[in-house]
Amino acid sequence: MAVFTPVSDDDARALLARYQLGVLVSLRGITAGIENTNYFLETDRGQYVLTLFEVLTREQLPFYIELMHHLAQRGIPVPEPQTLDDGTRLAELNGKPCAIVTRLPGAYVPDPDVSHCALAGATLARAHLAGRDLGIRQPNLRGLDWWRQTAPKVMPFLEPAQAKLLDAEIAVQTEAAAAWPTLPSGPAHCDLFRDNVLFAGSREQPLMGGFIDFYFAGCDTWLFDVAVSLNDWCVVRESGEFIPELAQAWLAAYAGVRAFTQAEMQAWPLMLRAAALRFWLSRLYDFYLPRTAQTLKPHDPTHFERVLRARHLGEVPALPQIGGAR
Repeated sequence: MAVFTPVSDDDARALLARYQLGVLVSLRGITAGIENTNYFLETDRGQYVLTLFEVLTREQLPFYIELMHHLAQRGIPVPEPQTLDDGTRLAELNGKPCAIVTRLPGAYVPDPDVSHCALAGATLARAHLAGRDLGIRQPNLRGLDWWRQTAPKVMPFLEPAQAKLLDAEIAVQTEAAAAWPTLPSGPAHCDLFRDNVLFAGSREQPLMGGFIDFYFAGCDTWLFDVAVSLNDWCVVRESGEFIPELAQAWLAAYAGVRAFTQAEMQAWPLMLRAAALRFWLSRLYDFYLPRTAQTLKPHDPTHFERVLRARHLGEVPALPQIGGAR
């Protein structure tokens, strides 16, 4: 969410003229993140987020926009894309495809406790079930094919031990992926880190504000989505090891809405490694091969190297044996 493409107040006013969202009050760039250009946009009728898409093509975007619309219409707390006067939900600004979505309440919690983890787990399960009847399908664009394509690009920057780990894990995940089509799947967020979840209420009694930043979403195994989340929400940053009480709260709350299958239980250890690999690779790429931006803060790739190594060595929190609907 760095500012790659400048947007002036006049640009925003011209865009707003194509909606029924009111008159511009303020426009402020959002500096966090590294993928799209985002602005907080306030009008005399409400608060929104304006996103200009820097990597995704106009042909790819309908999946993300319609997924958010679909989930919002089913009561899942996500940013709701706003509809233009012509009935569409995707526009263009300064040569980039763009969308205006509702701004959700709350803020992200950098140090979640068991109550935050439980809220996030249950909400993700609800989102998975709510997305099953989405009519558009698009694969996870940062899935196995992308891992294979990206690994050779970052290899020149790695130490021998890192290169060996990356090469071996790609091989293991390539073999394991043959069984993934048998796992429950559908639209998935694929990037549900703690900074993509907003909480309202208080620290003692948090309320779910909602899930944001769906622009890495895709149709994938739901277990991968869970693994991505646990690898961020429930770990000691210095070591990558799990914090048991957080992991248990997250998984129990998810399973209370959607039960895990036996096949998911078998795939779970390797899926946690797959999720760690995906973000180690993307952070290596962003760190060593960055794009120019006005405000750019690439994440430290060594964190997910630690997480991946921890998944090789440490114990894995067990998936609950019972739960809600499948």
